[in-house]
Amino acid sequence: MRRLLVCLLLIAGAASAQPDLAASRRTAITRAVETAGPAVVSINVIEVRQVRYRDPFADFFGARVPDRVYQQQVQGVGSGFVVSADGYIVTNDHVAGQATRITVAFPNGDQLAATLVGSDPETDIALLKVEPDGPLPFLAFDDQTPVVGEWAIALGNPFGLFEAAEPSVTVGVVSAVGRDFPAQQGRTFRDMIQTDAAINSGNSGGPLLNALGQVIGMNTFIYSQSGGSVGLGFAVPAWRVRQVVAELRRGGRVDRSFYTGLNVRPLTDRLLAAMDLPRATRGLIVSSVDADSPAERAGLRAYDVIVSIAGEAVATNEDVRQRLVDYRAGDTVDLGVLRDGRRLTVRLTLASSG
Repeated sequence: MRRLLVCLLLIAGAASAQPDLAASRRTAITRAVETAGPAVVSINVIEVRQVRYRDPFADFFGARVPDRVYQQQVQGVGSGFVVSADGYIVTNDHVAGQATRITVAFPNGDQLAATLVGSDPETDIALLKVEPDGPLPFLAFDDQTPVVGEWAIALGNPFGLFEAAEPSVTVGVVSAVGRDFPAQQGRTFRDMIQTDAAINSGNSGGPLLNALGQVIGMNTFIYSQSGGSVGLGFAVPAWRVRQVVAELRRGGRVDRSFYTGLNVRPLTDRLLAAMDLPRATRGLIVSSVDADSPAERAGLRAYDVIVSIAGEAVATNEDVRQRLVDYRAGDTVDLGVLRDGRRLTVRLTLASSG
């Protein structure tokens, strides 16, 4: 009788433990995925690209045959996420910016045609629009700088394997923030978030989330010798995505045209010697300042040496372009200037070029 009672108690204890065990499997990460998953989509595109073909026998026979150029349809796939209930969707410019046809596949199996609202190749951000039958689940942005070491959750469609299905989930941490890269094919990648969450081809345009299910970045590229994830993934920070998306939504493009009235050129060893500056000095020398321009009103002069923009060193025209990528007409930027051996800060207000 005692043995029977013990067995019954053990069975009852195991049964009562099962709900506790099930509850313990639900974590902040599983809750974030459950919340965010329905708003993550697969982006399927068709692009028309120009292909150049050269006859391999043309040179052999001595004939001067011009290359043939023809158009070819190319299919591509990436990820994206919904940012409004009425159907605005964010992805990378390199995913959908040149597409002639875009289809968005949702986790519930729905597939909708999308139009390209606008795209910004500079920051690799594109905005799409679908026309849903009802309100869509959407993600919220977290504009704060992520904490290095906090959870980072990447959702998307790696290698196009999960079209019209639940997104693939990988988890890591925020490995670093504020990563800057040299310009690549006209794109400027600054203040990037680094993560070791596995990101592969097809994840581009998908969200990088914190443990609250908020977007901290948009997965954009990886560093890899093999082509697959080695734990070096990079995401455009949420604050920049939100800023660019707002501009694309208003006008379909990002207007970076502004006027300074500055004419500059890089320093050379000859100029450094002529101006009696240390050879280690790096910057851009002002060759002239337009009359009645923002630069003149700011007090800039010929032979000033601009050594920094917004606190970051500059030495080339490309440096200037990258430092000003987030500035628009009407914004004010601080320039670090060397003048007659003195270091000073000049506040320059950018004017509309129109």
